[in-house]
Amino acid sequence: MIYTDEGEFDSYLMLPRNPNMVIVDTQIVAGAAARLLAAGIGDALATWFEARACSRSGATTMAGGKCTQAALALAELCYNTLLEEGEKAMLAAEQHVVTPALERVVEANTYLSGVGFESGGLAAAHAIHNGMTAIPDAHHYYHGEKVAFGTLTQLVLENAPVDEIETVAALCHSVGLPITLAQLDIKGDIPTKMRLVAEAACAEGETIHNMPGGVDSDQVYAALLVADQYGQRFLQEWE
Repeated sequence: MIYTDEGEFDSYLMLPRNPNMVIVDTQIVAGAAARLLAAGIGDALATWFEARACSRSGATTMAGGKCTQAALALAELCYNTLLEEGEKAMLAAEQHVVTPALERVVEANTYLSGVGFESGGLAAAHAIHNGMTAIPDAHHYYHGEKVAFGTLTQLVLENAPVDEIETVAALCHSVGLPITLAQLDIKGDIPTKMRLVAEAACAEGETIHNMPGGVDSDQVYAALLVADQYGQRFLQEWE
């Protein structure tokens, strides 16, 4: 992803080929700030839901084809791994130690998410992240932290069951990912700011247009506000 000097999303840089090999030293991952692992979880979290949306709409994937059953299986495995191992992996990361849970989450954050998004496709979650870069409030948050809230917003757009939304929100909360606008430091004049985010998310060529049935900025605006309300309600219930 390419950003402007002001921190706004500019474009995707599409390389002609993938790396021949990716080597990840999990000891280095464990030694880094735990928040970085959480941000990776936030980015990987979107993989299944965006691939599912692209499969339903028949959208073209990032690799240039159509979503296959193999890609969907990897994307779903990514999500299930995060559900089962995410919180445990974060406990390890906070202590800067390597455990089986951390190893599995690193695989999900890199391989499963990487192949899953490339061969499954992107949809609303990443477009909403891109839209959030149109306002300065959340510039200091990591990509995956904003994608996590984008995933919740995509679920609202899809009119997903409340239990699915709560499951995703609970995972985010358990690993320290934001589930409200306030947790992204987006405060004050929320309607105006969310209009800007929604319009940027729906720009021509954005991946939000891979959503089944089509999406416009009014729908995204509504979903952003409702996702925030879900997050606030869940936090109150969990306290």
